[in-house]
Amino acid sequence: MDIYGIALKDFFEGAPKETVWLHNTYDEPETMPIDVFFRSIEDMPELELIAMQNCRGKVLDVGAGVGSHALILQERPDLNVTALDSSHEACVIMRKRGVKNVIETIFPDKSLGKFDTLLFLMNGIGLTGTIKNLKKFLQEARNYLNEGGQLLFDSSDIAYLYDQGIELPIAHYYGEVQYCYEYKFQKGNWFKWLFIDKNTLKKLAEETGWHFNLLYEDGNDQYLVSLK
Repeated sequence: MDIYGIALKDFFEGAPKETVWLHNTYDEPETMPIDVFFRSIEDMPELELIAMQNCRGKVLDVGAGVGSHALILQERPDLNVTALDSSHEACVIMRKRGVKNVIETIFPDKSLGKFDTLLFLMNGIGLTGTIKNLKKFLQEARNYLNEGGQLLFDSSDIAYLYDQGIELPIAHYYGEVQYCYEYKFQKGNWFKWLFIDKNTLKKLAEETGWHFNLLYEDGNDQYLVSLK
């Protein structure tokens, strides 16, 4: 069940507010504010503004949610923007909000063709789930890029969690976590998610033949990179 999509739909249609819970494998459940997905450019952090400024040519916004970034990017005459999400409800909302090119599929999808920028905001690269899968993705991602194309994404070093008394995992990299959405007393499936520190990412990028360019750090363990 698409718990995430149902919550987005309710918010978009003005249903009474209900709490979205995000269960995780490292601590107590957290609340997920749905309004963050509907932000206007005035409410976006500097990291996301810089990321959008660095988009070039034919852009694929992966994990586009309800299209808040795509709506801004498609106003630029120098960009050709496609928004992709695996949630049916998110894609319906994107179209209603005015996103012109929407694809409902799971990334990667060999039918997509090639782009100049693959954009993964809000730690969208986390969909790879593990270090092993990220390395595999980096080895294959050039198949989705034109000559001179780039991967553009942010991530976070979550080592700070383990300064708060949480036990450091032994069997896997500490940024490999799992989440599960809960909304209106219904739970979705657990899914893997990856947060990767910039030094580990830089090493992995270089091993797989990418040029690592650090574009921004926010001072709170979050950063933005372009891999070319």
